[in-house]
Amino acid sequence: MKIILTGGGTAGHVVPNLALVPHLAAVGFEVVYVGGKNGMEKALVEREKIPYFGISSGKLRRYLSLKNLTDAFRVVKGTFGAARIIGKVKPDIVFSKGGFVVVPVVLAARMRGVPVIIHESDITVGLANKLCIPHAAKVCCVFPETMAQLPAGKAVLTGTPIRDEIFKGSRIKAAGICNFAENKPVILIMGGSQGSVAINNCVRQALNSLLDKFNIIHACGVGNVDNGINRNGYLQFEYISENMGDFYALADLVVSRAGANSIGEFLALNKPNVLIPLSRKASRGDQILNAASFEKQGFSVVIDEEELNPQVLLDKISETYENRGKYASAMKKSEGAGGIGQIIGLIEETVSKSKKRKNK
Repeated sequence: MKIILTGGGTAGHVVPNLALVPHLAAVGFEVVYVGGKNGMEKALVEREKIPYFGISSGKLRRYLSLKNLTDAFRVVKGTFGAARIIGKVKPDIVFSKGGFVVVPVVLAARMRGVPVIIHESDITVGLANKLCIPHAAKVCCVFPETMAQLPAGKAVLTGTPIRDEIFKGSRIKAAGICNFAENKPVILIMGGSQGSVAINNCVRQALNSLLDKFNIIHACGVGNVDNGINRNGYLQFEYISENMGDFYALADLVVSRAGANSIGEFLALNKPNVLIPLSRKASRGDQILNAASFEKQGFSVVIDEEELNPQVLLDKISETYENRGKYASAMKKSEGAGGIGQIIGLIEETVSKSKKRKNK
């Protein structure tokens, strides 16, 4: 059996797909990836030695712009390119994670009679997925609130696919990497794959007070390391990749943006967390809704970016750490911690039904 995975534009549209790969291989699927010709997903996928095909894709905008006209032609070009790839690969199914590149792939799959399963990570459905849903056999989602936005016969609450290595982290290995001089609780601070200026600045302004109580691992984004403030107890990285599971194992608490994949990992690992969602000024507000849902379920403490300052950050971190057992307990009771098994089952079931229809 063969499956095409598609999704791109951000790591959040690629990492969950990659989490599925070993489990797909275990049940007999040969995996091929279709993404943008020059998308950031290309390097991530090829690093995993997965066959990669690039297509043309245009950005889909919710507002009037002349670029919508030129990008519409790119979508059409990408659709025919994806159709050629599907004709060559002959997949049994397409699994689509989101991002602008998936629209041509899903349309091409429909043209070729290949079934599609879509995964939506956020509470509100993204524009690309909205366009693709009519062509999908099933739509997987993470939040109970999303179910009401999806066709009843297609919606399945699965959670987010979580990378296996996240569960295999070594606290001892991370402690050796950090080599903190004092035995204090550890905070892991992340601002997303690109880092966050607002979070970085606030952490550094509050650094002396934070270091009185905690050791800090800070993933601050490419080009955002400040070597002028290095000190014991404060370790900076541009981006954490290979040792993410180890640092999770060492961390007593996480401070982060509220991207769906990141908070899905916190939930799966039962890590108490403080979320600082990206503001509506810089996004469509999906992180704000994600964070609100986690706060409502008792998983997280939330700080609105507009209210973020050193004292608020210090207070919320201290409060969350003091009540860490309460948050961990709530997460342990959740049914939405990781969705690989259910998603693999849906893929196998959809392929089986498709083959039966074709054999009639």
